[in-house]
Amino acid sequence: MVSGPIVGVLLAAGGSTRFGRDKLLVRLADGVPIAVAALRNLAPAVDDVVAVVRPREERVASALAAAGARVSACPRAAEGMGVSLAWGVRATPTAAAWLVALADMPWIRTASVAGVVGALRNGAKIAAAGYRGARGHPVGLSAAFYPDLVVLSGDEGAKAILSRQPVEIVETGDPGVLRDVDTPEDLKR
Repeated sequence: MVSGPIVGVLLAAGGSTRFGRDKLLVRLADGVPIAVAALRNLAPAVDDVVAVVRPREERVASALAAAGARVSACPRAAEGMGVSLAWGVRATPTAAAWLVALADMPWIRTASVAGVVGALRNGAKIAAAGYRGARGHPVGLSAAFYPDLVVLSGDEGAKAILSRQPVEIVETGDPGVLRDVDTPEDLKR
C-alpha cells in the first residue's frame, strides 16, 4: 500500500517538430488548449501536479500555471523526454509515486488516471492505463524507482525501467489512453 502524495508529472517540454508549431497551445474543438485539457484530466486524480516545460516557453508555462499546475522549466529539455521526466521527479522527491502524463494526450479520462492511481495506492510498483490489451498512458511508478528515474536521459523516458519490471495494466475502456497529438491530422481523428 502506498501512503503519501502521488504526483502527476505532466511532460510539456517536447519540441512539436512533427506538428510544425507549438501544438500544446492549439485549441481543441471546445476551445481548450491541448496541454490545458491534459492537465484538467490529470489533476483531479492526483495529489499534486508538476508540469515540466522548456525554458523560455512562457505561454505554455503561463497557461499551465493558470490551470493549477506547478510549472518547472527544465534547462536541458531539448535533450529528450528522459531528461524532462528526471527533472520532474527531482522536483518532487518526497512523492510516494509519480504518474507520468503527456501534455499532448488531452483525451485521457480522469477516471482512467484514477484507475492507475488506485493501482499504485494498492501496492503496484508500476501501473499503466490500458485499452483493449495495449499499454497506454499515464504510467505510474512508485518511489522505489526514484534512483532510476532521476538519472534518466535521452528521449526514451522510463521505457528502460518498464522493460525490466512487471507492469500492472489497468484496463480502462478508454481509447484516449492511446491517443496523442503528433500532427495536425491527429486532431481530426
